[in-house]
Order: sequence, then C-alpha cells, then structure tokens
Amino acid sequence: MTNTGYGDDRPAGGGDLDLCAQEPIRIPGSIQPHGAVLVVDPESGRLLQASANAGTFLGGDATAWAARLGATEGLRALDGHRTVAAGQRTLQLAAHRTHQGLILELEEGEAGRDALYPELRRFLDRLEPLDSIAAIMAATVREVRMLTGFDRVLAYRFDADGHGTVLAEDGSGVLPSCLDLRFPASDIPAQARALYRVHRLRIIPDADYLPVPIEPVRSPVDGEPLDLGGCALRSVSPVHLEYMRNMGTRASMSVSLVVDGRLWGLVSCHHAGPRRVDPRVRAAAEFVGRIVSQQIGALERTARSTRRIELKRVESALLVPLARVRTLADGLIAHPEAWMALTGAEGAAILSDGVVASVGTVPPHEAIRALATWLRAAGRRDPVFATACLAAEMPGADAFAATGSGVISVAISGIHDDAIFWFRPEVVRTVRWAGDRRKAEPGRDGRIHPRRSFALWKEQVRGCAVPWSEAEIDSARDFRTAIVDVVLRRAEERAIFTEELERSNRELESFSYSVSHDLRAPFRHIAGYAELLRQRATGLDETSRHYLATIVDAALAAGRLVDDLLRFSHLGRTSLAMGWIDMDKLVAEVRRAVDREHPGRTIEWRIAPLPVAWGDAGLIRQVLLNLMENAAKYTRGREPAVIAIDGRAGPTETEYRVSDNGVGFDMAYVGKLFGVFQRLHRAEEFEGTGIGLALAKRIVDRHGGAIAAEGTLGRGAAFRFALPRHGKEGVLGGP
Repeated sequence: MTNTGYGDDRPAGGGDLDLCAQEPIRIPGSIQPHGAVLVVDPESGRLLQASANAGTFLGGDATAWAARLGATEGLRALDGHRTVAAGQRTLQLAAHRTHQGLILELEEGEAGRDALYPELRRFLDRLEPLDSIAAIMAATVREVRMLTGFDRVLAYRFDADGHGTVLAEDGSGVLPSCLDLRFPASDIPAQARALYRVHRLRIIPDADYLPVPIEPVRSPVDGEPLDLGGCALRSVSPVHLEYMRNMGTRASMSVSLVVDGRLWGLVSCHHAGPRRVDPRVRAAAEFVGRIVSQQIGALERTARSTRRIELKRVESALLVPLARVRTLADGLIAHPEAWMALTGAEGAAILSDGVVASVGTVPPHEAIRALATWLRAAGRRDPVFATACLAAEMPGADAFAATGSGVISVAISGIHDDAIFWFRPEVVRTVRWAGDRRKAEPGRDGRIHPRRSFALWKEQVRGCAVPWSEAEIDSARDFRTAIVDVVLRRAEERAIFTEELERSNRELESFSYSVSHDLRAPFRHIAGYAELLRQRATGLDETSRHYLATIVDAALAAGRLVDDLLRFSHLGRTSLAMGWIDMDKLVAEVRRAVDREHPGRTIEWRIAPLPVAWGDAGLIRQVLLNLMENAAKYTRGREPAVIAIDGRAGPTETEYRVSDNGVGFDMAYVGKLFGVFQRLHRAEEFEGTGIGLALAKRIVDRHGGAIAAEGTLGRGAAFRFALPRHGKEGVLGGP
C-alpha cells in the first residue's frame, strides 16, 4: 500500500497506545519465569522480597539460601555477575544495588559457554578496519546471530524523530526480511528508550510466559513497588508481548547502541519459537554492542571533524573579502559559491533593513520576509534556527516548500528582523514502513491494540529537505559570531572616523564663520562707496557708469553669498529652539516677503490649510523662504506662475510640499540639488548663490527629518520635507 503525506514524518497512534507510553514499566510487580529474584538487606543479610518462584527455583528455602550466600560471598561486596551453587545446580547470579536493597537475579546457565573470549577477540580484529556505518552494522548482526543463534538479527538506527531504519540484517530464512524497512517511534515508548540508554540489554525468551509476582508487592524499605528497571528478568508490558506475537516472534533480545549518551540504535534479535540465551552469552552480546557503539562514535566524530575543517576553510576564505566591502550584503552577493558552501545549501539570502538580497535557489523575497517576521515573533532565545521540514513548523511555509523546505537562519540584529538564511529544496521520498503505522485496531475488550500487520507499507513524504548536519549548523553559528566581530570592529572604526570628521567639521564651521563674518564689512563698503561714487561723479560717460554698476552688483551678490555662508556655518553652532509652529501663519508671512522681492509679478498662490509643525520656527521659516523663493525665481516667464503649498499629518511625521510650474529639472541630476554650490541652471539665467537648498537640507536634517525633490524639464518641480512629530500623547495633533 502507498500513502502520500505532506511533511508528516512523526509518530502515529493514539488512545491506549498513548497510555502505553505512560505505563510504569520499571515497577511491573512481576518477573519472567526463566529465573528468580531475591531482594536482601546487604548489611544484615535479611531477605526483604522475592519472586514467588524463588523457593522452587533454588530447590529450598529462599531465606536460608540468601543467608548461606551472605556467609560465603559477603553481601556488602557482592556486585556484578558470577556463578553460584544451589544444591546440585550451578546458577548464574547478577547482583546490583538499589535504595530498596541488593537485588539478586538467578538463572540457569548452559554448559560449555565459557570460552567466549577468543570469538570476541576475532570480532574486534574484523571490526577494526571497517570505515563505514553500513559495514560495521553488517559485521555486528553476523556476530550477534552467531553468538545467540536467533533466527533473525536486525541493526537499526534512530533518526531525529525517533523512527528506526533497518541498516543490516542476518537471518536463517525462517522469519521474513525487514532490511531497509522503517519502524515508527511509537513502537518504543519514551520510558523504554530511557531504560535502553541505561541498561543496554533486554531479553524475552518466550512471549507467552506467565509472569511471576514479587512478594510482598511493596518494599519493606520505602513502601513502594520494587523498582525492577535494572533487572534482566523484569516482566514486560502486555502490549509489547502482543506486538511480538503480531510480528510472528516468540522470543526477542535487544542490545542498545549508545553513542555519546544518546540512544543511536538497537541490535534487535527475533526467534520464531521460544529461545533462552545464557547470561554469559548475553554479556558477550552486550560487550559487542558497547564496542560497536564506540566504533560508531569514533567514525561519526571523525566525519564531523573533517566536515567542520572543510567548512571552517570556507568561512576563513569568505571573511577576508567581507572585511573590505561597504556592506555585508555586498560582500556575500559577490561570493555566492562560498556563501552557500558554508552550510551545503542550494540558496542563500540576507535580509537587511527590509531589503532581501539572494543567490542560488531561494523562496520569493516576500516569503523570506515573512519567515524572518515569524522567527522574531516566536521569541526564540537561540539566534540560530535550523529545520529540514519548515512546513511542519511555520504556517503557510508549504507554499514555498519546493525551494525552502530546509532552512538555517542566523539573526544578525537584536532589534530588527535582519538575518542570514540558507535554503534547501524539498526532496520527495518514499518511506518503506514495517506495516501501516497509522493503524490502531480496537479489540473486543474495548482497548486499542498494536498493529497486526508488518507487511510493507509505503508512504510518500513531502515538505522536507535533506537534513542539515551538526557540522553545517555549527558552521552557520560560527559564521554569525565571526561577522558580528567584523561588524563590531567596523563600528569601532566608523566611530573613530566619525569623531575625527565631527572635529574637522567643527573646525571648518569655525573657519567658515570667521571668514564669512570678516568678509561682510568689506563687501558692504565696496558696494556703498561704489554707489556714492556713482552719485557724485555725474560727468562719467556711459561705459564708466556701467563699470560702477557692475561693481555694485558684484559686491551685493558677494555679500549675499557671504550671508548665506554665514547662515550655513552658523547652523551647526546653534541649538534648536523647539516648539509648535503655526505653519499657516508662517507661510503667509514668507509669501509676503517673496512678493516684495518680485514686484510686478503675477503669481497664483495655491495654499491649502497646513498642519502644525514641531521645530525651530526661525529655521523652518528659512526652509520655506528658500523653497518659495526658488519657486518664484524658476517660474519667471510663466503666465500665470503657479506655486502650490500643501501638507499632511502622518502618524510619525508631518510632511509639507512646495510645487511650481516653472522650468523644472532633469531627475538624472537630482542627487546634486542639495549640495553646496551645486546649480542645475546657468547663473546668467537665474541668479543665486547655490547654497539655499543645501541650507534647507541641513536644517531639515538637524530636525531629524528628510527632504526630497522631483521634477520634469519644462513642467515644474516639487520639493517635500518631512518633520518628526514630537510632544506629549495628548497634543500630537497640535498645541
């Protein structure tokens, strides 16, 4: 059967199967009947608890046997595995200490199972040269089956979701093959996994056994049921026994593969009929599991280290040019291959100040912005986010799964959505399950039972990419740290540069102020004396009078230039007198001043009601004067000349606009408009000092606002400036 799912690679099941996951498997109150359990006080030797079959199993009184054991072995030092006598029989004893007493497990051993060391040594020799997980697993299942004689031995590995995939198998042909099949995580409840990590071997010789109770049920030490979590004889859940019978197995044994403290996988043994395994053989199998776990750990650590070294080389090569570019985005875009290689991605993007720049195969830029917003809204403390199945976590991510199912994101700002992303596309794959994992079948008793069929069931999984490795995620994290260091270093350099620039600007402003102030008087004297000379020298010819007029005009123009320079330099030396400004009144006053400067002109003023402004009234008057004077100057020759002034109040700023139907300008040169001494028209056509717009911009900048212009040659121009809205909440609309 084949099923198609979208990103649903998680455990299925519910009802009583979920209750099974909550079952107290450490305290079943009983054991399996192929052995016996005694609980004794290690200090006094007193028998505290025992399995109901203890006397029969030992061939006499359990209390007396425990006393004899204490006398011969010494209970205080008793721990681990050894051989003991019970009448004419030789038993295998396993002892371990708990807060409820010394627990003794007794089983019958098999003759001739002492010479296991030579075989284990040969296995180690065969294992040592193997350099792949597949080869190690294949050797392991062969060795364990040879030791134990089970019909089928599987080795499977758990993925990040807890599902186990069979990597290797060795069998007699009695039981069907499970190679390459996947078993769902729900097959092994969480508390069972916890036990597998601590106690690495579990055996069930016969799934049809009758459990033997512990007597008394509660420990005399603490009044609680006896904790059998560390006992090999511990009775198992009825649900698991039913699972075994449904699978067609009567006996099973599991050996844990624990790598770096996590349950990496299991070696699972099955038999069609009952099968006991000698405790010494089980110990050998457990030893095999520990050696294999170490081999796997070494192999994975070597692979991770090799990959980290590769990625660190990529990072080092990328950081060198990044330190030289103007912006981080510029540097990353210029080196797309290295950027993507940092994590083995097929696409990468950076979001900075709301702008997305990308390389390779990535989702639409709007989707990347939405992803950044979702990540920030989630409030994650870790600045690094990684997933192979984004659609399973982020609502709406299925819309761009084809290009962005796998994501690594690193935040590069603490207050904005700015981040760097790496993407991997969706990889549609077919998963071969050992039975339909979704099926939970109700029985006549009203409870839900484990699935009855383990026949191949195929599921098509969508919405997931190739998973990111630990080394790739660490590479992204290290890169974030590195670029933060680069940004901080650049910020320090910029701060030093800014300080030097501010000092230079202050010196330049002081120089400009001094020069401008000192030049005002000489130019006024030149203009004044030239005018007096023209009035007194009545006998001059026309050419001489023209020379005098030119001197006067030039001196007056120079004086105006000096005045503008003085105002421009003085602006950086004075503080702002902030307050509410009645813009209707201020515009009306400036209009009268402009009209006086252009007598005889017909100007059609279209002035709309204006919102109040927050700023320095004198300086804002200068802005309006410069803009309105420019409008009047550049509409000369228009009939009629039309100058419009309007404004609007927004939530955070108030904007004003001065527009006209004058000569306009080419937008290709708009960047020059607000520079000092920058002119777009010849001085012979339109007089002026070339400082007015620069002065207007500097005033608006000092208010924390912005100014912009747009125009069309022959059709006019429009200038907009915006001022921040300040003041208390109750008076934002005005005083």
